[in-house]
Amino acid sequence: MATIPNNPLVLIDGSSYLYRAYYAPPHLTNSKGEATGAVYGVVNMLRSLLSRYNPSHVAVVFDAKGKTFRNDMYSEYKAQRPPMPDDLRSQIAPLHRIIRALGLPLIAIEGVEADDVIGTLARQASADGRATLISTGDKDMAQLVDDNVTLINTMTDTIMGPEEVTTKFGVGPELIIDYLALMGDKADNIPGLPGVGEKTALAMLTSVGSVDTLLANPDAVVDAGFRGAKSMPKKINDNAELLKLSYQLATIKLDVELEQTWQQLEIQPQNRDELVACYGEMEFKRWLAEVLDNKSGAATTATESEEAPSAKADIETEYQTIVTEAELDAWIEKLTQAELMAIDTETTSLNYMEAELVGLSFAVEAGKAAYVPVGHDYAGAPEQLSKQLVLDKLRPILEADKPAKVGQNLKYDISILANQGVKLKGIQFDTMLESYVFNSVASRHDMDGLALKYLGHKNISFEQIAGKGAKQLTFNQIDLETAGPYAAEDADITLRLHQHLWPRLEKQGELAKVFTELELPLINILSDIERNGVYIDSMLLSQHSQELAQKLDELEQKAYEIAGEKFNLASPKQLQGLFFEKLGYPIIKKTPKGAPSTSEEVLVELALDYPLPKIILEHRSLSKLKSTYTDKLPLMVNPVTGRVHTSYHQANAATGRLSSSEPNLQNIPIRTEEGRRIRQAFVAPEGKKILAADYSQIELRIMAHLSQDKGLLSAFAEGKDIHRATAAEVFGVHFEEVTSEQRRRAKAVNFGLIYGMSAFGLAKQLDIARAEAQSYIDTYFARYPGVLKYMEDTRAEAAELGYVSTLFGRRLYLPDIKDRNAMRRQAAERAAINAPMQGTAADIIKKAMISVANWIEQDTSGEITMLMQVHDELVFEVDADKADSLQAKVCELMAAAASLDVTLLAEAGIGDNWQQAH
Repeated sequence: MATIPNNPLVLIDGSSYLYRAYYAPPHLTNSKGEATGAVYGVVNMLRSLLSRYNPSHVAVVFDAKGKTFRNDMYSEYKAQRPPMPDDLRSQIAPLHRIIRALGLPLIAIEGVEADDVIGTLARQASADGRATLISTGDKDMAQLVDDNVTLINTMTDTIMGPEEVTTKFGVGPELIIDYLALMGDKADNIPGLPGVGEKTALAMLTSVGSVDTLLANPDAVVDAGFRGAKSMPKKINDNAELLKLSYQLATIKLDVELEQTWQQLEIQPQNRDELVACYGEMEFKRWLAEVLDNKSGAATTATESEEAPSAKADIETEYQTIVTEAELDAWIEKLTQAELMAIDTETTSLNYMEAELVGLSFAVEAGKAAYVPVGHDYAGAPEQLSKQLVLDKLRPILEADKPAKVGQNLKYDISILANQGVKLKGIQFDTMLESYVFNSVASRHDMDGLALKYLGHKNISFEQIAGKGAKQLTFNQIDLETAGPYAAEDADITLRLHQHLWPRLEKQGELAKVFTELELPLINILSDIERNGVYIDSMLLSQHSQELAQKLDELEQKAYEIAGEKFNLASPKQLQGLFFEKLGYPIIKKTPKGAPSTSEEVLVELALDYPLPKIILEHRSLSKLKSTYTDKLPLMVNPVTGRVHTSYHQANAATGRLSSSEPNLQNIPIRTEEGRRIRQAFVAPEGKKILAADYSQIELRIMAHLSQDKGLLSAFAEGKDIHRATAAEVFGVHFEEVTSEQRRRAKAVNFGLIYGMSAFGLAKQLDIARAEAQSYIDTYFARYPGVLKYMEDTRAEAAELGYVSTLFGRRLYLPDIKDRNAMRRQAAERAAINAPMQGTAADIIKKAMISVANWIEQDTSGEITMLMQVHDELVFEVDADKADSLQAKVCELMAAAASLDVTLLAEAGIGDNWQQAH
């Protein structure tokens, strides 16, 4: 019987594990409804196997996306297999994250299967005399078994060495390929020899020998005496090529080119913080608790320990629902005496302009919190204190600097209270922003996620108390017995998250300054901007929509004429058939399922040579403008204010940039006439003007400052057109002789390098040869050596520290900066180069917003109102008769927002609408 020596090399068929786990119960989901069962099953099997054999060297091997060399040999190979279910596909990325966080080497090689990678590693190790254990349920792997290589099926707990393979299949490992080739494989669509099953295959192999022997002497099979043996020689001769093909398809490749040898597959220390984040998101509470208690034995680095939860959050809690004035007075006394109070509002909607206040919750010490309901109105709801009474009693506390206030996404609560006539003051902390500043990419910064990540606590979810979908209740419809603990927990967990996060921010020094000097002051400013809103000319948009509808119809008719048939321009499947079957366009890229791709990237390339893809691209662009803006914006006008009110997000973009939604102001295109027309609909009311101010080439100026390149610094100091100056250097001509085409190309180089563009990318953008693009880049770096040095130093620093910083100390962590996968590592390196510039630009615009907002509050009296922040631009509504002086002051304050070694330049315009002012 096969035995497993101590410390074998363990090779795990991850793809086999994945499907096995997916189809096995229980079919788990987390509280967001996301499937987690396959992830749980695979990780559970991995933990069990590793605990059993305690190996030092492991590889978890998965099939890569796309076709393999076997598909090139035989187009029908595995063709009958259904596509991967969506709820399984969605689990692959989180599973890979967990496997890597466990310190386990993970391998997936394009063009081959997991079997081939496992076979190559097993053969290497066996040749070196290293005992190898392959964990799989795949019978094909039996061909790999030898004196050093053993199979284990953890599902049936069976172990197979050479003897067990012979017992199970009737032939030894050396004839398994022949066995599979003869009888074929329905699962993989390997044809085999027609009419040959298991018994016949065994009879042929045991009486005559291998497939090669059978092909060399088909008549020898007649003497085997099995039923049908006499007709077999003809069958072998007639299907010789099919049998050879089946043999090739069934053969596991043993010479795959790999980045690492089996000796390099050492298990690494676990990434404790990543495991906490992953297990928290998946809601694997038992494993999360193990990691938090450090029971897993994971190595903990200094950085990891800073983020690790200080204690489990499952402590005794005392939550109170306040329904009498005496109870409220008692809590007001507690709040008055507290140095810090956590506050949260419960409402009827996430829309801050429409939401009605349902109640407030507070906490002043961990584990103790209270909820004051004021608006639960379900049938049979108990009597509650009136909203006005509660707000009047709380107003002296809420509108005072003491006690200090902490909340989770306080910008929302500020707006809710402001709508009730209460101006919340004393805001000193916000746990969403504390988490974001501490590590912007570590989690999603929502309260439930943060509680799991940092406290090891699973909050009561809103869906647990309110239900899901169309039948979901609003908070006012939830009974007090259920609503009270949920609301009180929000305040309690907020306080405890702050107690966990703030000491860690303080310890980092610069991060605490980013929070207190940039993010914290911005909370009130953004809340004001959101509630200010902006006027929209709905009639103009309606007219624009009608024109777009006509243009879309014209484009459709053009497309039908070229295609010679009607088709759905938005259907990838119909486009595939039309482009690549009927019209014979070249296939540029394929989807993961192997179908010709019709992605935007592919259409852009095809549009260079064919008119139809160009029309479809234009149709897509206009259709998106119509559905996202011209149709939708008029529907978003608030009936009370007559304005559109966006929502700004401080904790979304990893680099520190603000984003917005409903509507998304950051994505309104400005490079096309149709996009610019949408900005025309953002208008000033009677007696007012729109003032738009933005920074000129801010990221290039930051690049000059960071790189200290003499050429760039000099060009900016002399006030030169930076793209023309670059063109003069790259093309070796005098500044005055630079052509518009040369300037265009230099501009592409300038901005391309900031975003880490390769010669291939630049060549594609400029439609030039790759060698020519590379010569531009080489010349640029020769003329601006400081830029090249900055990039090289930044990459090295990022690899050493695991993060990069902005000028103001904001950090962007780069978890993939040392990844063995070249694509992920290179993407992280590009982010490392760009993030300090983009992040610094984001910090500067935030500082400018704070400076301008302070000026507006202190030195103006209603003649200027901040309306929007979009990328490097601030938009205001100003009194028409004071527009010029206000314009000068705004530009002055924006230019003074940071002190760089190049001048910051802010430029502004004035108009009746945003486009005129831009």
